[in-house]
Amino acid sequence: MDLVIIIGLILAFFGIIGGNIVEGGDPTFLLNPPGIMIVVLGTIGATVASQPLSTLRTFPKALMQAFTGSRKHDSNETVELLVQMADKSRREGLLALEAQTAEIEHPFLRKGVQLMIDGTDPELLREIMEIDVDAMKHRHEGHYSILEFAGGIAPTMGVLGAVLGLITVMNYLDQPDKIGHGIAVAFVATFYGIFTANVIFLPLANKLKTVSKHEIQSLMLIIEGLMSIQAGDNPRIVREKLEGFIEPAGRNSKSDDDLQEAA
Repeated sequence: MDLVIIIGLILAFFGIIGGNIVEGGDPTFLLNPPGIMIVVLGTIGATVASQPLSTLRTFPKALMQAFTGSRKHDSNETVELLVQMADKSRREGLLALEAQTAEIEHPFLRKGVQLMIDGTDPELLREIMEIDVDAMKHRHEGHYSILEFAGGIAPTMGVLGAVLGLITVMNYLDQPDKIGHGIAVAFVATFYGIFTANVIFLPLANKLKTVSKHEIQSLMLIIEGLMSIQAGDNPRIVREKLEGFIEPAGRNSKSDDDLQEAA
């Protein structure tokens, strides 16, 4: 579980509701079932209508990644594995990696190693692997675009709820004591729209974007590693190249500059 997003959502919720209380507002006044129905159900309905069924089917599983983070692929472990394979292939040849293929847990890396062992041309190997990356990127874009659409439409649904509320208030023009309360209730729908868009939908969309970028980065690391192994690069060069994909603070090995800064 990614605690950062949980903490962020809790802070946003209590910051807004707490600020309202400090200002003298009554938080129970925000409990408006009709407003919730108009904004939440209206936003969900419009969003579902705007998306293909194939994307909607996989969306719940993708949404969970906003809370769990990217799939746990340790980049340092991947680098170590690729460096080890580079060393073995230089000493014994690419075919020596075949016995190790079945032990590779990462399906993308396992596929690439198998293609490499099968003698796939380097340019074709890169093309095949990058097609997989582009396909994954396309799927991810479909998932976070759902949340972006919901974030864009929710405030409009809130305004719609306010308009409907004001129409209802017009029926009480002959009862001035009810007008103020009716207008306040009407604008609660606007609050729901702005709140859900900026505290829930858009932050989750941005989180999914970040998760997607991390996964794509890890796959590009693998592709570059495979290209280096196939080219017969020195294992030290392979390590230096691949560690460029990892933030300096997260690398297993440190450069001279990093060690001096740490000292």
